Amino acid sequence: MIGGRNAGATRFCRRSMNVPAYLARIGYSGPTDPSPETLRQLQVAHLFTVPFENLDIYLGRKIACDEERFLHKIIQLRRGGFCYELNGAFAALLRALGFRVVLEKPWLADVGFGDSFLEPLRLETEEEQEERTGRTYRIVKVGDVCIVQRKLDVAIWKPQYQFTLQPHRLEDFEARCVYQQTSPESHFTRQRICTLATPDGRITLSDLKWIKTVHGQRTEQMLKDEEEWRKALSEYFGIRL
Repeated sequence: MIGGRNAGATRFCRRSMNVPAYLARIGYSGPTDPSPETLRQLQVAHLFTVPFENLDIYLGRKIACDEERFLHKIIQLRRGGFCYELNGAFAALLRALGFRVVLEKPWLADVGFGDSFLEPLRLETEEEQEERTGRTYRIVKVGDVCIVQRKLDVAIWKPQYQFTLQPHRLEDFEARCVYQQTSPESHFTRQRICTLATPDGRITLSDLKWIKTVHGQRTEQMLKDEEEWRKALSEYFGIRL
């Protein structure tokens, strides 16, 4: 399995974890053998239950590249997180279930990019891969860099992000993690975001804007105040700050 946003093949130190608690958190009761189908089901379950969110940045809470903190936040606190947190925790779960970072027939698994591919992508360059949402993706290679692209039209492909197959440790991303949560140039410091995939689309809170997408049809509504925002955060995402 290849995982991690802009992270290449990510390698983390091994620590014990409560696998049943993690599986319960994502509402998963299916097979746990390290197979492509299990990987697919786990990623979908994760994306449907654990939101992509940057709320700790606005609460003034430092996000450190620490696997135990990621797991505690997602499992015990029933929160979400942004790229490093979500993929860091998911990588720990996959390791605990017997997945290797790189399989003989590798896949790209990612639960930390927000609105992107729902199911893992085969790591085969240039092959178009259509998923059940109707979206089509492919992975192209330029030198040593792999680029995930989403098809917008017949001949229009939009880059999502890029990665390499070079293994890294979690602490290798500490500097970038600090930048993303402190720099005024980072989009994570510009607005609060909480978003979650659903079986028919996506729900999102972008500051006070409530966005719901169903089968490609998007509706928006402005919430009145912080009280309504917190109510929506609790009702739709299960997050109580």
